[in-house]
Amino acid sequence: MGFDYSGFAGRRPRVAVHKFSSCDGCQLAFLNAGEALLAVSELVEFVHFAEAGPVDPDAPADIAFIEGSVSTPEERERLEHIRAHSGYLISIGACATSGGLQALRNLYADGVDAWRQAVYASPEYVASLDTATPVAEHVKVDLEIWGCPVNTAQVVGVLHDLLHGVQPTQSRDKVCLECKRQNAVCVMVAKGMPCMGPVTQTGCGAICPRYGRDCYACYGPAETVNTDALGQRLGTLGLQPGDVTRRFHFINSHAPAFRVAGNKHRSE
Repeated sequence: MGFDYSGFAGRRPRVAVHKFSSCDGCQLAFLNAGEALLAVSELVEFVHFAEAGPVDPDAPADIAFIEGSVSTPEERERLEHIRAHSGYLISIGACATSGGLQALRNLYADGVDAWRQAVYASPEYVASLDTATPVAEHVKVDLEIWGCPVNTAQVVGVLHDLLHGVQPTQSRDKVCLECKRQNAVCVMVAKGMPCMGPVTQTGCGAICPRYGRDCYACYGPAETVNTDALGQRLGTLGLQPGDVTRRFHFINSHAPAFRVAGNKHRSE
């Protein structure tokens, strides 16, 4: 079910931007909009957006953006409250859509306790779940915007669509297709660099290949990916199984396609 704009005659839709376990980088996609954000703020009412000013985490919202993974018992409980008081919920960024870097903890049998004991002087005061997971594993999500971080065009474009009664969509084309559209030279073919573009969704505009470096998969898996073929190709380019694993288990390790591919090479 899409966003229903019909009930907002006479008032601006309420928008909330919530933060969970993350670096805050995806919220900068709003702040970096500059004048465009000022224009948006005349069309909507930001009821909670700590980095921009208003703080009211319990405020009901018509549109709620969530950045970050669910990594603590408090976040799990807060997420359920937000879902119950939000009309249209959007998860933004690698942490919210695939667990992000925090999800690396999910790969190890010792779990979070070993890391907590090693890092903190008084680990008994640190409350963490055994896993770090994406928002969609806990509540219904209406739209996911992938990327580490997401960019301004993505978040402003989604708001624009919703405010004009259009159901927003996100392209999951591969970065390779974007390279063709951008006339970028293929770094894997031309330079023999181990690039993740064949299995990674675009959204970034293929910015890394355009500057002569390989894609490192920060936008997560594209649709209908062939991770087996890419894994074999990475091996012919000189990467050892552990290196191939780290290529898949990097930013989006909890995304099923990358998790399975990484585990396969990890066991070799």
